[in-house]
Amino acid sequence: MKVLWLCNIILPSAAKQMGVEASNKEGWLSGLADVVLTNQKKNGIELSVAFPVDYSVVRVKAPGEIVQWRNSHEKISQENKGGEECRDTSEEIITGQATLGGASFQYYGFPEDTRNPEKYDEALEPILKKIVDMVRPDVVHCFGTEYPHTLAMCRIIPEKEKVLVGLQGLCTLCAYAYFADLPDSVASSATLRDYLRKDTLRQQQEKFVMRGKREREIIGLAGNVTGRTEWDRENAEKWNPKARYHKMNETLRPEFYGPVWEENKCVPHSIFLSQGDYPLKGLHYMLLALPGILARYPDAKVYVAGNSLVNYKTLKEKLKISAYGKYLRRLLKEGGLEEKVVFLGKLSASQMLEQYLKSSVFVCPSALENSPNSLGEAMLLGMPCIGADVGGIPGIFTAGEDGLLYEGHILADEDAAGAEESGKQMQSGRLEEIAGNLRDAVLEMWDNAEKRKQYCENARKHAMKTHNREENYRRLVEIYEDIL
Repeated sequence: MKVLWLCNIILPSAAKQMGVEASNKEGWLSGLADVVLTNQKKNGIELSVAFPVDYSVVRVKAPGEIVQWRNSHEKISQENKGGEECRDTSEEIITGQATLGGASFQYYGFPEDTRNPEKYDEALEPILKKIVDMVRPDVVHCFGTEYPHTLAMCRIIPEKEKVLVGLQGLCTLCAYAYFADLPDSVASSATLRDYLRKDTLRQQQEKFVMRGKREREIIGLAGNVTGRTEWDRENAEKWNPKARYHKMNETLRPEFYGPVWEENKCVPHSIFLSQGDYPLKGLHYMLLALPGILARYPDAKVYVAGNSLVNYKTLKEKLKISAYGKYLRRLLKEGGLEEKVVFLGKLSASQMLEQYLKSSVFVCPSALENSPNSLGEAMLLGMPCIGADVGGIPGIFTAGEDGLLYEGHILADEDAAGAEESGKQMQSGRLEEIAGNLRDAVLEMWDNAEKRKQYCENARKHAMKTHNREENYRRLVEIYEDIL
């Protein structure tokens, strides 16, 4: 059985072969590929993987030398050792073989502007068709609906019944919740950086609206959809009642299978967030909740992984600050929180693992999520977890058993309908209320040691079932065989 994966990132083993830096995102893909390739003799799957590349960093081999693939529209013409000119790389595909799980897979890199995923480039269609013609797959598995390449793939394959689209986040609904109860004055504000980059908060939300429209076209074209929560199933069926929905949970990054969180080894009253670099992720809820937490636990600290938006020391940093970053800085100053919030920057899987294990609680304060892998990782480690009761989170995390869920952002249908037409998001005015709910959840978690211990045990048991590598692998093979 020939299976072609269409991924949003370069798999680390392929990145190593290409000589480029691997992404820390979507590390679970490598775990899944590892299991598939390890069992290749049993499953008979001949795996090929296609992914977009960043023209500014990928180095590709030309005849006799290494050249830089600078961008998709620029012809690179240089003399090489063979005396020939390098070809126009604007429509070239990087091919090669990488090894993982004791077997090899063929990879195909194609040019795409992933920094502007709201823009659709029709040039993707002949490039992906070329890859499909080379692979001649029985099943095409597209991971995610967030980027144009999935739409291009769905458009160029006539046999829709062999296309499987995996739902990750749902851009359509993320667009509706994007402002995450920010005050109107903040949602409408902009800095010099925002104007120059044409990246105000309003424009960011409009980009999600555009991506959402393409997402619904993707699902409308796909013959098969795979998801993992009742929430994503219900929405997929609204957009394409004819598509076959296949339930399949996700396998997480391999580093998180085995280690177990221990309370006596963590930093007391330390709160960990996996990211917070745009409003949807809800860092502002946490900053507003923190003063009330500090009133009872003065030693509390928040640690945030990922890009920091609040750097403001150098002139360059001041010029680069965004409206959301400026708002976060205001909350830090007004709450006296400058020494209570630590921005960790981008972390590798091993660094994330270390931070989970030394934190006393993991918090997912997003305005909307499907089933965040960060929460799954925290549960798998058996640590105290708190999340907003939004989207698909209740589908992987049982309130009152695995930890605490608090009432977060409410996405009303009428608000959603208006958002798409106007490009704006109606504000619920519930910011302080939601922050208060989060504060109460953190205090409740820390106040009751006996319940906390039970939550940790339950969360780990739940996650061991949801993210069971062997079970998820078997389910994947079943789906492929069913489609075939």
